[in-house]
Amino acid sequence: MRRLPLAALPFVLIACSADNATGQNSTNSADKPFKTSIIADFDSPWAMTFLPDGRALVTEKAGDMILFDPKNGTKIPVSGIPAVDSAGQGGLMDVVLSPKFGQDKTVYFSFSEARNGVKGVALARGQFNQASDGTTALDDVTVIFRASPYVEGNGHYSGRIAFSPDGQYLFFTNGERQKFDPAQDPKATLGKVLRLNPDGTPAAGNPLAAQGFDPAIWSYGHRNLLGIAFDKDGRLWEQEMGPKGGDEVNLIKPGLNYGYPKVSNGDHYDGRPIPDHAPGDGFEAPKVSWNPVISPAGLLYYSADMFPQWKNSLFIGGLSSQSLVRVKLDGEKASKADQWDMGARIREVEQGPDGALWLLEDGGQGSQGRMLKLTPTG
Repeated sequence: MRRLPLAALPFVLIACSADNATGQNSTNSADKPFKTSIIADFDSPWAMTFLPDGRALVTEKAGDMILFDPKNGTKIPVSGIPAVDSAGQGGLMDVVLSPKFGQDKTVYFSFSEARNGVKGVALARGQFNQASDGTTALDDVTVIFRASPYVEGNGHYSGRIAFSPDGQYLFFTNGERQKFDPAQDPKATLGKVLRLNPDGTPAAGNPLAAQGFDPAIWSYGHRNLLGIAFDKDGRLWEQEMGPKGGDEVNLIKPGLNYGYPKVSNGDHYDGRPIPDHAPGDGFEAPKVSWNPVISPAGLLYYSADMFPQWKNSLFIGGLSSQSLVRVKLDGEKASKADQWDMGARIREVEQGPDGALWLLEDGGQGSQGRMLKLTPTG
């Protein structure tokens, strides 16, 4: 896919095509209950989040953050992003707003970096600042948390971010970096869901600190955690990419061990078996798992009115499955509901201000990297 370095672009609006900006490129399919409008095109986008004014921040794998206006298709580069190591599965990853963004203008984001010959995922924050000439930056960017330890390799960074519904805590995912055993290591944050304060320090009262675990750990025994989201009742849901088979949706509860790599509904890629989850094995089993896999990416809890029939559902992007996946929730239960062929690797799913579903194509292995908007067909 063609790429222009943002540093070479003037600090002016970067226009999309008029058709894409207004969503006129749309398709209908008889087997889908939604219309798909092509809104814009990005270079291997990874995540997006909407600002209160309806514009969006979009991250691109290579390390660029874009301020995008869906109303007119303009793009503005956001400066201030630290150096990103985008080899393999690395990149500029998640982006979320502070729960108090209206007051503090703080943006949180994650990225992979190289330090002293090893690599890891970092969590940073900065203050959104747009000047009168349109120039946009994150000011005073600070890395507030780094996974531990940094290791060799380019895989399974994870790096998803979610704030608790009360805005008091920040949950951050650290993948096990394709190293297997760190997911069970109490001293490593790899293969874990972490609960932090908004300043990146471990939250007081995390459930395993008294047992000698790293004080940031909330749950452990995970592989590559590529989505977390809270439901309307405050439950924390997580999806992760399993090994060969065994992609998972989990209900995350404090202090529980989700088993990897000791148990999984999949097997190692080299063919070695992993024991399946079984009652009484001491590990928390997934609420839903897939084999064949969907290669999940992104996780959205849908709470809007545009698609009332899908309220209280989780939506997941499918990479290798090139799909949009819906999971129905019922209290602490979850069940497979729908899987739609999108014809491209879907990296991110987001709920728009009007309740529409917004998707980002992955931009790799045949996907174009487009931003899509889904609205009802009626």
